[in-house]
Amino acid sequence: MAVKAMIAAELAEIVINQKDLFILDVRNEDAFKEWKVEGKNVEIINTPYFDLLEGVESILPQIPEDKPVIVVCAKEGSSKFVADQLVEAADRDVYYLEGGMKMWSEHVEPVKIGDLSSGGELYQFVRIGKGCLSYMVISEGEAIVIDPVRMTGVYTDFLKEKNAVLKYAVDTHLHADHISGGRLLAEQIEAVYYMPEEDAAEVTFSYQPLHNNDVLRAGKTDVTVQALYSPGHTIGSTSLIVDHQYLLTGDILFVDSIGRPDLAGKAEDWVGDLRTSLYETYQALEDNLWVLPAHFSKKEEMDDHGRVMEQLSVLYKENSGLQVADETEFRKMVTENLPPQPNAYEEIRQTNMGKIQPEPEEQTEMEIGPNRCAVS
Repeated sequence: MAVKAMIAAELAEIVINQKDLFILDVRNEDAFKEWKVEGKNVEIINTPYFDLLEGVESILPQIPEDKPVIVVCAKEGSSKFVADQLVEAADRDVYYLEGGMKMWSEHVEPVKIGDLSSGGELYQFVRIGKGCLSYMVISEGEAIVIDPVRMTGVYTDFLKEKNAVLKYAVDTHLHADHISGGRLLAEQIEAVYYMPEEDAAEVTFSYQPLHNNDVLRAGKTDVTVQALYSPGHTIGSTSLIVDHQYLLTGDILFVDSIGRPDLAGKAEDWVGDLRTSLYETYQALEDNLWVLPAHFSKKEEMDDHGRVMEQLSVLYKENSGLQVADETEFRKMVTENLPPQPNAYEEIRQTNMGKIQPEPEEQTEMEIGPNRCAVS
């Protein structure tokens, strides 16, 4: 029996495929309550590392014998120590998460959404530990990436695997909960970087403005990404309609909630825009479009294939944020149910504007924790 390392990619495969797993999280209680590994068939308990320094006998009755067991902590060291004790006390294999929750926060897993009507493909890149979702449209060797995260290697590796060249990198809005990889990815591959002009008033770099009704084409088969101005989360928030099948909503509409309008300090100003985008702009679209958001918050939002998606018609029946017809009530519902601000959100906005350039380790610390882009 031995202690074994499990990398974030292996843990993600277990979670996405809904396999059984038992997790012992040995971080402090406040860190655990704020953010943890979640999955449909994941059982998890929290016992702080300092409570286990003298031994693990007190928690042995809680450890199941019929599931793989993994110990997780913030950066790895504490989990290895506890895993060693569990192996000795329980005489069984025990895993620890290599790199800890830090690496879990940064892992990105590509999942196929589907084939496009004219021959292309659409992929969702799930940053499962952070709840970030990005997308890649591929057609006849050309690709468009939407809302990429800063770990750009996952996209460049995937492009090589698919023998495709990046044509455009696009951000649907100025992000405040994570550092965008859009500009960096475009620079690495000499592609064109698009972002909404309304969100770019303070950016310090060159970009191509993304306007309402712009059409970005990939390949020769008329796979189009059509821009749709939909402010509310930010003043420039722009949705994208892909191949007349998919609605990429950025942070305006999620599967289980709606976007928050306050991350630039303008909730009262932008809540009206948010309502117009949700209750007028989107309602005028075909209701069989599949909604693909830029974030998710709960494991229940992920389907049996590891995808986060739902048809627009279903959301207008089931998403509570789309059920408040009265404008006054909608304003009250949004402004009174705002969760805490994302970790280091102002520094993240400054980074995404190009005003500051944090070191890689700083970027990791800025992003630690859950995304908080939705109204509670």
